[in-house]
Amino acid sequence: MAADFESVFEALKSVFTPYADRLLVKADTPQNYALYSRVPSPFPQHKGHGMYFGSVQIGKAYVAFHLMPLYMNMALTATISPALKKRMQGKTCFNFNAAPETTILAELNRLTSDGFECFRVKDWV
Repeated sequence: MAADFESVFEALKSVFTPYADRLLVKADTPQNYALYSRVPSPFPQHKGHGMYFGSVQIGKAYVAFHLMPLYMNMALTATISPALKKRMQGKTCFNFNAAPETTILAELNRLTSDGFECFRVKDWV
């Protein structure tokens, strides 16, 4: 693990920590931080478990920031800036190999806040 990835991880984790008291922290290690809804998912494939909200994970080549509300909300996804979209892998993941710029971090905070609101409106939190 690259030493610099630890600071990238902490910067990205800070986006999720304001929601830790309203979501379930399922993982909180130096390499993985994951949040789920406390309310059981309405989808049968989740077998009564909470909905995955998001996570930060250190990988071999990058730190991944996952935000699941993007998968379910095309209007929210449409607000992603071109600068952040360059880091996007798949529909809900952004990869970082260096600390995110202030503007990118602010955008992740906005997307996470809006995503949490989407979950709240659906009574998933």
